[in-house]
Amino acid sequence: MLILGISTSSNIASVALSKDAECIKELNINNNKTHSETLLPLINKLLSETNIKLQDINLIACDNGPGSFTGIRIGISTVKAIAESLNIPVIAVSSLEGLAYNIHDSECICSLIDARNNQVYCGLFDSNHTLIGNYMADDINTILPVINQNKDILFVGDGAVAHKGLLNINNFRSDNLLHAKNINLCAFNKFSKGEILSADSILPMYLRKSQAERMRNLNG
Repeated sequence: MLILGISTSSNIASVALSKDAECIKELNINNNKTHSETLLPLINKLLSETNIKLQDINLIACDNGPGSFTGIRIGISTVKAIAESLNIPVIAVSSLEGLAYNIHDSECICSLIDARNNQVYCGLFDSNHTLIGNYMADDINTILPVINQNKDILFVGDGAVAHKGLLNINNFRSDNLLHAKNINLCAFNKFSKGEILSADSILPMYLRKSQAERMRNLNG
């Protein structure tokens, strides 16, 4: 099975091609351009360098948030268009779950995504990358007591980097990027369990309202 993976929820656009659980090639770019400008050329480059045609793809995977509201919408729109044109299934992966796949040797993994203004998106995962409890979106100081209930935790994500001073400095990983290859790996595991979506049913996971919506509510 050939899987095309797309990650657009962070500043980095990441695309990857995998055969089952093995990554064939991954490309990442962060050139200060919007994902709407970089994503399709990056996909075309990936297919060209791997000598794979779009029609050969069997499954598309993407992160559906939380993260950049605009990036998520661009990624999902692109995935919908490709999946509908090829009539192939889609698997959506939480950005926090995708980050957790950066780590494979911990009993407890904490994915943290920086949401600015001291806010973070947070997910706790066990050694099998299964979510513990619920996803959280709150002030880092509110989330800290929940995190600290778990021992031997490993942190990953730009939220962990941003709040390094509040966390255990010895429990960090150097790779805090959200990789499309890990979106693919997670998607393959979900596919094996039958967790498949159609293109028209994939939805973004925001966890909180956008800044524009929050400002509108304050001014209303």
